[in-house]
Amino acid sequence: MLTNSTQKTDAAAAIASAVRTLEAEKEALAALEHALGNGLAKPFAEAVDLISGISGRVIVTGVGKSGHIGSKIAASLSSTGTPSFFVHPVEANHGDLGMITPGDVILALSWSGETAELKGIVAYARRFSIPLIALTAGEQSALARESTVVLGLPKVREACPHNLAPTTSTLLQLVVGDALAVALLEARGFTPDNFRTFHPGGQLGANLRRIGEIMHRDEEVPLVASGTPMSDAILEISRKGFGCVGITGPAQELIGIITDGDLRRHMSSDLLAMTVDEVMTRNPKTIEPSLLAAAALQIVNSSSITALMVVEAGKPVGIVHLHDLLRIGAA
Repeated sequence: MLTNSTQKTDAAAAIASAVRTLEAEKEALAALEHALGNGLAKPFAEAVDLISGISGRVIVTGVGKSGHIGSKIAASLSSTGTPSFFVHPVEANHGDLGMITPGDVILALSWSGETAELKGIVAYARRFSIPLIALTAGEQSALARESTVVLGLPKVREACPHNLAPTTSTLLQLVVGDALAVALLEARGFTPDNFRTFHPGGQLGANLRRIGEIMHRDEEVPLVASGTPMSDAILEISRKGFGCVGITGPAQELIGIITDGDLRRHMSSDLLAMTVDEVMTRNPKTIEPSLLAAAALQIVNSSSITALMVVEAGKPVGIVHLHDLLRIGAA
């Protein structure tokens, strides 16, 4: 009988337990990698080909911990361009089988392959000729015998010292699900723009926004022409509030930039008598409107600058400030 204990946890024992768990799961991943180079390679490719060719959705199903992993796999598939949802096999037996259509494919998770609750959905698949992919370690199991494709997992010990609690087994199911999602993503040429369509919110959505969507443009962009007196350039820096001003050449191309740092380096009694050409930094760092916000933030951070001029064909079309990137949640 389990009892509550106020005894302090042995830190060394807890860490040793964690290391044993990691070692067990590392060994399992190594076994899975070996399998993908051998017997699992052919059915994995068949599963990717099968899913790529359907007109419907991937219906993921499983019970218990396999069901929880199945829910995550369905979410990963959907977010990477493969329409998918999870159907609980018990609920399927009570009406949810109607959610499954002949154009779908079923991905059933069961470590043993003998999960009784899957019988209804397996029989439904057979009756209506719906392809069934089994993700199981029971390659001779009832589930495997009824499946179109069997993704046979290596039989490994659970990280649980009693070899009972689903730990290593669910890790392998999760990894194969991720591998399927990524293989399908790459097979259909899924792009960052596609990804953003399914992830408009949060930090991920912010990182996938294009600079052209958030940049300041037109009259907001601080610009002066080559030959402009520094007194006018300083006024432009002050008016626009970005701490810099871009310098344009005869063809309206960007030829340089003056920042607050440039002003400090050239601070002297005759600064206002100079022209921008004498003070500007030539060939400044620039970005294009199509650049992702996350990439722009990386440039800002690595270059220790606070603003970037945005150019197209060498001509300035906008400016983006560090604060703009932070405001939308890019990271």
